Amino acid sequence: MNRRRFDIWSLLRIVFLVLLTLFTVIPMLWMVLTSIKTQFAALQYPPEWIPHNVTLEQYTRLLSPTSDVGPEFLGYMFNSLVVSTASTILGVMVAVPAAYAFSRFRFAGRNALFYTVLLRNMFPAVVFLMPLFVMMRWLHLVNTQYSLIITYLTFGLPLSIWLLKGFYDNIPPQLEQAARIDGASRFQAFIRVVMPLSTPGIIATAIYSFILAWNEYVYALTFLNDKSKLTLPVGLQRFFTEYATNWPGLMAASFITSVPVVVLFLVLQKYFVRALTEGAVKG
Repeated sequence: MNRRRFDIWSLLRIVFLVLLTLFTVIPMLWMVLTSIKTQFAALQYPPEWIPHNVTLEQYTRLLSPTSDVGPEFLGYMFNSLVVSTASTILGVMVAVPAAYAFSRFRFAGRNALFYTVLLRNMFPAVVFLMPLFVMMRWLHLVNTQYSLIITYLTFGLPLSIWLLKGFYDNIPPQLEQAARIDGASRFQAFIRVVMPLSTPGIIATAIYSFILAWNEYVYALTFLNDKSKLTLPVGLQRFFTEYATNWPGLMAASFITSVPVVVLFLVLQKYFVRALTEGAVKG
């Protein structure tokens, strides 16, 4: 009886996972298949799943520096890479010492300050759109990539600090004390003992910060006016015109945009999962 019940639950879990996988994969599959269709085939009704005339014309146009849209698209990709990388590096540089301080030091208002940092994530990003725009205009940073780097840095910090604090909480302080006894300073003990052990948490924080910056649309649309400074999510609007939409081109551009994030996550997913699980053990 118990074995039969176990088999039923196992079957239900498998069915659920298969349905969840299909729910995730089918839109991606449709995007890829549309990107290799001709413009006429992409608009025909009823739609065809498998294109009869496969073409890589859209990918060639997007990735060729000599095509009509290639230089523009590659510029958007470069802008996104610069903004995402810069905000990720700065976010890690700020989150690592901040999380370590919350984990190891005891000071007045420690818990209140920590939960105040997390409080920012309770509000939707659009709530801060106008205040941040006014602030960036006052700082003369509107229409510069610095405005996006600063914004993405502040948006990614709360969760990054929370992830790393949970990781540091699970590293025994005795390891640092042993290094201090051997003559290392607190900073040397942190660099040589804590940092290597917290590598998965730091990588997970970097992944989160990069994905957040890479996919963000609203702030990039609001802060940037110069066409040459746009990021990829905003640059995709180029495939929409008043009377027609280049659906194969849009799907090809969307697929190229998603590739770096998917590859980054697949390569480093074990670190991300480990950081989430270890960060949830202690708070």
